[in-house]
Amino acid sequence: MNTSLSMKSSPSVLIRRKRAIWAVLEGMAYLLPSLILFSIFLFYPMLRTLYLSFYATDHQGNPVQFVGIENFVYLLKDANFLQSAKATLLFVCYTVPASVILALCLALMANEKLKGIGLFRTFFSSTMGMSVAASSVIWMFMYNPSIGIINKVLSLFGISDVQWLLDPNIALISVAISTIWMNTGFTFLVLLGGLQNLDSSLYESARIAGVGYWYQLHKVTLPLLSPTLFFVTTVLLIHSFQTFGQIDMLTKGGPVDATNVIVYSIYRDAFINYNFGSASAQAVLLFFAVLVVTVLQFKFAERKVHYQ
Repeated sequence: MNTSLSMKSSPSVLIRRKRAIWAVLEGMAYLLPSLILFSIFLFYPMLRTLYLSFYATDHQGNPVQFVGIENFVYLLKDANFLQSAKATLLFVCYTVPASVILALCLALMANEKLKGIGLFRTFFSSTMGMSVAASSVIWMFMYNPSIGIINKVLSLFGISDVQWLLDPNIALISVAISTIWMNTGFTFLVLLGGLQNLDSSLYESARIAGVGYWYQLHKVTLPLLSPTLFFVTTVLLIHSFQTFGQIDMLTKGGPVDATNVIVYSIYRDAFINYNFGSASAQAVLLFFAVLVVTVLQFKFAERKVHYQ
């Protein structure tokens, strides 16, 4: 009897299996264009970079001799690379907290229901529509020691001209300030969208209870906004580690390598010094550094995120 039942059920089982196979093939067909693009522009470059990091290369980037981990050992002992790592960490510490705090303050102001607030929202988010190159040119003129508007304003208070991009002590901070300005538009829009999606009934209950603004901000707004804050912080962390455009436009890694962050060091080793093995090793180290920071961000910072 069991045999007869299995015989009767086997055709339906085969039909379900065929449908499942066709569903998988159909899904793969839809994914195939994306997989091809990812393979060409993401997976292959990553594997090629990892491969070259274990080789000494010629000026055309072709591997000529297997050196194992010597490229990595040399970098960890190289004073220039350690300076680049220090500059990168300082740059991240300068830009990420300031960008989040500034954008949060602007988003809180723009979230108020006031007449003409749409104009301010447009103004606060305007930096998002500007390219890094255009923004860098604007800041280059503003930082100019002789004709820059910043020094013109400082001269009104009796402060002599400041060499914003030529002084090793403040060049990195100067680039960080311009980067914070560039990041503000995107971060502001994301945080404003998060604020506008919060449950308004909680604020009505808080007002009925006589709770003040700052208590609402601390106990209601920030906890509910924590998923959005977590998102923008993670994105800005990764973006800050990968900064290149404004460094290339404003300082070229100088003065005295004060702004020579790791990405610019990779560019200089690969496309100026034609040392592709060292550049690839730096790229691998940067990848793992960003990976570790991201994992730590998810492991520790996400604990304070409150999902509704």
